[in-house]
Amino acid sequence: MRFGKKKEQPPQKLPIVQTAVRSAGKPAEYPMALYSYELFEKLRRTVPLVDAAISKLVRLIGSFRVECADESQQAALDRFLREVPVGLTGQSVYSFIDSYFDSLLVYGNAVGEIVLDKSGSRVEGLWNGRITDVGVRPGAEPMQREYVLRTNDGDVVLPYPERILFSSLKAPDGGIYGVSLLQGLPAFAGVLMRIYECVGQNFERAGNIRYAVTYRPSSDSADMAYAGERAQVIAREWADGMQAARNGEIRDFVSVGDVDIKVIGAEGEMPSTEIPVRQLLEQMLSKLSVPPFLLGLSWSSTERMSAQQADILTSELEYYRRLLEPVICRIARMYLGLNGCYAPVSVVWDNINLQDEVELAQARLYRAQASEIEQRVAAQEG
Repeated sequence: MRFGKKKEQPPQKLPIVQTAVRSAGKPAEYPMALYSYELFEKLRRTVPLVDAAISKLVRLIGSFRVECADESQQAALDRFLREVPVGLTGQSVYSFIDSYFDSLLVYGNAVGEIVLDKSGSRVEGLWNGRITDVGVRPGAEPMQREYVLRTNDGDVVLPYPERILFSSLKAPDGGIYGVSLLQGLPAFAGVLMRIYECVGQNFERAGNIRYAVTYRPSSDSADMAYAGERAQVIAREWADGMQAARNGEIRDFVSVGDVDIKVIGAEGEMPSTEIPVRQLLEQMLSKLSVPPFLLGLSWSSTERMSAQQADILTSELEYYRRLLEPVICRIARMYLGLNGCYAPVSVVWDNINLQDEVELAQARLYRAQASEIEQRVAAQEG
């Protein structure tokens, strides 16, 4: 029995990612409106605690070293990372990462560019972009992205997307843009600044004392007849006495009749703002993930509590390092690739603080002691 040759069916072209919505060709969406950008900037300028927390996170992220598998390229790679120009004033990849990480925290997104020369064969420098000027949209493939620059003449698609560096912070599932670390804080900051404004007004009123001078004429007909003139004289003399006091001169006030002098508002007590201010700052610090003692707030009453807060901060910094590591590796691979080297690279971060060094040393000591004890026990049993 002969079987005819089975007709081959053309292979079906299936999408790589079936759950991705195809939106290629649609207008690019920008990460935030301009008013949101200005809101976060104003929040950072208005509340010193917010600016201090962000600056602390940028500095605490620590330094790093990029290691190349090809040891012959290591010296050239280190020199490039130290001397690469960044924008108009910066230098070194560390300066670029600091600005990149700062934008990632404040706006939830960060964009940069690897700048090549006109021939495209050498890295000229790095550039920190303005995230509100760059839009991102899905490309023709599910894992492809297109970058669009917002200009006065309209949106312009960037022709070399492989040179663009883009990161997002806690982007939602299926989304492109991340969420700012400052999201939700403007409402608390508004209440906080309103409290400080009221405190300033109260201190201004308490510092600039106002007096109430009351003249009560007697029931005598002659005294009642000249009450108006005497009141004017008292007012004039009181004003002269106050002016002399402002100039540093001490002058007595002499009057005739029943004159009563009281301080306006002396009986009113200033409301305590310690509890509401602390509650607002606690909410803001919980969002920023910075221990209070790093910002000069002595809220941690025990050493154990401070140690636990430091451990939480360490885990937060390790999370941020995982976001920045692909950006650093991409810069290093671009430089090595243009120099004919395609060896893999890795980022080695410094320990976050000296306390980590001590704990690591103690851990190595404990492991060595445990290994020595196990060897002794094994030798005795043998």
